[in-house]
Amino acid sequence: SILGILSCRVDARENCEEKVEAFLSRCFYHRGKYDQDEDFASLSETMSTHEQGRENANRLFYMSIPPTVFVDVARGVGSQAASKTGWTRVIVEKPFGRDLESSKELSRCLYEYLEEEQIYRIDHYLGKELIDNLLVMRFSNLIFEPLWSRQFIRNVQIVFSEPFGTDGRGGYFDNYGIIRDIMQNHLLQIVALFAMEPPVSLSAEDVRNEKVKVLRSMQNISIEDVVIGQYKSRTVGGRQYPGYLDDPTVPDDSITPTFAAVALHINNARWDGVPFLMKAGKALDRRLAEIRVQFRHVPGNMYRSKFGTDLDEARNELVIRVQPDEAIYMKINNKVPGLGVRLDQSKLDLQYRQRYDRELPDAYERLILDVVNGDKRLFIRNDELMAAWERFDPLLASLEEDRVIPELYPFGSRGPIGAHYLASKYGVRWGGQED
Repeated sequence: SILGILSCRVDARENCEEKVEAFLSRCFYHRGKYDQDEDFASLSETMSTHEQGRENANRLFYMSIPPTVFVDVARGVGSQAASKTGWTRVIVEKPFGRDLESSKELSRCLYEYLEEEQIYRIDHYLGKELIDNLLVMRFSNLIFEPLWSRQFIRNVQIVFSEPFGTDGRGGYFDNYGIIRDIMQNHLLQIVALFAMEPPVSLSAEDVRNEKVKVLRSMQNISIEDVVIGQYKSRTVGGRQYPGYLDDPTVPDDSITPTFAAVALHINNARWDGVPFLMKAGKALDRRLAEIRVQFRHVPGNMYRSKFGTDLDEARNELVIRVQPDEAIYMKINNKVPGLGVRLDQSKLDLQYRQRYDRELPDAYERLILDVVNGDKRLFIRNDELMAAWERFDPLLASLEEDRVIPELYPFGSRGPIGAHYLASKYGVRWGGQED
């Protein structure tokens, strides 16, 4: 039931139970077909009965539906069910097309019935607490912004991993793959927020202008800077974990990648020469989403002899763990207490659940509230979407036209070995395994 999944963000002194009951009393179900204008007209009439007595009645439509009916619903909303006395806003869930051309066509069709200011392209990753905090951390703390450049940062890693496979979703997933499903949207949006220049203000347009500049400054992705993989079955402790091709909804000859590692390059004064390494995969060893900043070695380090021959053991890292167990921590070198000089790497560690004694709101809660308030800062503008597709479209076309075979990796592993070779190509290592 709806009641079983509701979260109350109202102070208990304001009688949360009554507010939940009041909310549920306004909920109703209206049956109709996506492509029937008369059903949307009927929906509009039903909504009007609930809006009686209100001078301004606003309407918000959430299109969490198959992408094949996006345009039908936009037509029904725009022509039959738009508010006559207030605003009408429409949330559109990904996928926003399958490639650059289909994305352009989708936008063109939506514009026949809706204005850009009415369209909210939602990416729930932008609503996660640690992603929403990125700009606060950068621009309200003096210590970070001077370090945020090629002079001090050696590489940036954005990692997404899930410990489960497609689990019967293979029919949908096989048509898109991990690059379209995760990288071209979630991870690329994180890169744009991380790498952007300080905006003129925190208004939606100023923030999104800077994100678009980052996307347009990126090189097109070379096939030599990509590793793709597909998970295979594995038996652990007598339990059989199925491979991707064992999913009955997946074609037997599918070469759709369930893992990808990509090196991005941003050609501007701040980031020239700094590789942004993205990695995303299913059926890996753990659930994780994080941003890891690896800083350069200390020039002329006087304590070099204390670290042995591997200076990477002494590198500073800033880690922003998006999920699970939200945290921000900095790895620094420290003297071990006692006589003599022995160094150890320690963490300056902010654990959100320890520091803040409150439940973190779900990303969708934050984003839906932003739609109600008309704040588009965390939503994707059309030119931003096109710039993102322009970076990945040539790569995706090349992978599919050449039928590049993904490297197999066992279910529950760290992914294909090729990802480590990609990192070593730039003289770095994927972080996190020792944390």
